[in-house]
Amino acid sequence: MPSDQTTAFIHPSSVVDEGASIGTGTKVWHFCHISRGATIGRNCVLGQNVFVGGRAVIGHHVKIQNNVSVYDGVALENYVFCGPSMVFINDINPRAKYPKYGKYKPTLVKEGTSIGANATIICGITIGRHAFIGSGSVVTKDVPDYALVYGVPAELKGWICECGTKLDFADKDSSRCNRCKREYVKNDMIVKRVNQ
Repeated sequence: MPSDQTTAFIHPSSVVDEGASIGTGTKVWHFCHISRGATIGRNCVLGQNVFVGGRAVIGHHVKIQNNVSVYDGVALENYVFCGPSMVFINDINPRAKYPKYGKYKPTLVKEGTSIGANATIICGITIGRHAFIGSGSVVTKDVPDYALVYGVPAELKGWICECGTKLDFADKDSSRCNRCKREYVKNDMIVKRVNQ
């Protein structure tokens, strides 16, 4: 049992291997498996049947819904949301006969990103800060900060505020969120928040 497990809630049906690190206030619900070496930050919520690999890194305040596997090589920054049954992979061309022995392609999901239910994230990519991946999408390439992408394969469909409201640039280089009033500027495929 990890030494800091006493400060987290671990459901009795879950397995936490010796050598895993789980932060204060994190909740690990039914039938999860946290592997030796896994790092999970503070105040996270792992729903039912979540697997976390030994070389996976999960930041603080991350919410992982039911039936998600966070494999070796996947890093989730703070405040990432993973919807039910979404999928990470870490091997682009797996073969049972020719294993990679841990040589996997890394995937980075940056702060504040939301990934919808049943989406698939192909390995070796970076998903930018506060991006939004639509349910059922297959993401095959890097996603910019604040991008709204969906489809098979996922394509850029617009831009989204940190609070989750769609932004309207309407042929302008700036936009203000109708909900939270945050302001953004856009230069080609780069969106930045003003006065971050």
